[in-house]
Amino acid sequence: MKRLLPSPWLSLGLFGGWLLLTRSFSVGQVLLGVVVAVVMPLLMAPLRPRPGPLRRWSVLLRLILRVGRDVLRSALQVAAGVVRAGAHQPRGTFVVVPLDLHDVHGLAALAMITAVIPGTVWSELAPDRSALLIHVFDLDDGVAFIAHFKSDYEQPLKEIFE
Repeated sequence: MKRLLPSPWLSLGLFGGWLLLTRSFSVGQVLLGVVVAVVMPLLMAPLRPRPGPLRRWSVLLRLILRVGRDVLRSALQVAAGVVRAGAHQPRGTFVVVPLDLHDVHGLAALAMITAVIPGTVWSELAPDRSALLIHVFDLDDGVAFIAHFKSDYEQPLKEIFE
């Protein structure tokens, strides 16, 4: 079964997406949807990355909770910064964060975390993966931000993936 459907959830999503896009449940469209749902994952299987090793599930759970807390906190800070933007202009700036994390799965997770947290934008990763350029919406202390970023996000991801 795994040879025919290497990614059953992807196949189900492709089939459902096909039917939604065509807005038809005719026999021909259902058959075309089945063909797309079976053939596309088979063609794309060589392009899928190998799953990353998850070593410390307890650290992963704490990281998820920490990111959730930081998303809420940062959303409130950005909203407050937007409201008071007339009286106090936000000090948006770019920060270079040196990286110790080099695992591709960990870096992908770090990119997602950075994208989810309001007020931060992943701007550039150095070609040798040694540094990350992040734009921060309103920043008082760059050194404190780097320390927070490394201890709260990078270090747990190192424990999980490396």
